[in-house]
Amino acid sequence: MDADGLDARHLGRIADALERLSPPAAAAPDFDGAEAFVWHVAPDRLTPVPQVSRVDMDLLVGIDRSRDTLLRNTEQFAAGHPANNALLWGARGMGKSSLVKSVHAAIVAKGHPLKIVEVQREDLPSISRLLNLLRAAPHRFILFCDDLSFSHDDEHYKSLKAVLDGGIEGRPENVLFYATSNRRHLMPRDMIENERASAISPTEATEEKVSLSDRFGLWLGFHPCTQDEYLAMIDGYVAAAGIEIEPDLLRAEAIEWQATRGGRSGRVAWQYFTDLAGRMGAPVAD
Repeated sequence: MDADGLDARHLGRIADALERLSPPAAAAPDFDGAEAFVWHVAPDRLTPVPQVSRVDMDLLVGIDRSRDTLLRNTEQFAAGHPANNALLWGARGMGKSSLVKSVHAAIVAKGHPLKIVEVQREDLPSISRLLNLLRAAPHRFILFCDDLSFSHDDEHYKSLKAVLDGGIEGRPENVLFYATSNRRHLMPRDMIENERASAISPTEATEEKVSLSDRFGLWLGFHPCTQDEYLAMIDGYVAAAGIEIEPDLLRAEAIEWQATRGGRSGRVAWQYFTDLAGRMGAPVAD
């Protein structure tokens, strides 16, 4: 083989390698074909979700203020008005992700063609590519990242700024970002304190990471529920499913269930109800 042929072959291999490192832009899906999508990478694509797993908003008990605030913010956005990115933080199992999905359903039911796109935390480095895809779409989108948090050696938080601040292009006008987290500042408290203690300038050492949560216009806190709220959740599930059971027996079983779990929350209430519905032969919608 002559030199020209060898060079052409090498150039072809280099071109193939570069294409693998920098994949072509993802094609936009049929956004009218679904209300919800999941973002995947390698290759980049938006996969439609035929049926979203969610709980009816009326069954979410004890979070009225957060519900009303998020619903109002989302409706403003869906109507084309200014709205804030939102961080839902606090106790595990208290309905943070359920609220986001139920609010989206409520807005769609009002006739707004709002789409929701779920993004995994580990895929945040690809977020700029997703934003470019959504920027050109004739729809409005809620980007949703569930259980968001960062460890001390995690650089993914820098990618998140592309959503919250938008860089030189600015965040697309048709995109809003909602995240849930058990941590208000998205990182462990001991990590923040360790960096402050070891830094020459303690304030500057943690300002960049801690200020990430400050970029959310809405902070909605979720706190552990009381026993009355826990029992009210179960009563709502039982009534919605049409299950007939003696109130005293239901209360005793529910309290015993939460005692065996070592705590109570909306998730624990749902798990007890799932067990009850199974014993009663009642269907449970996921």
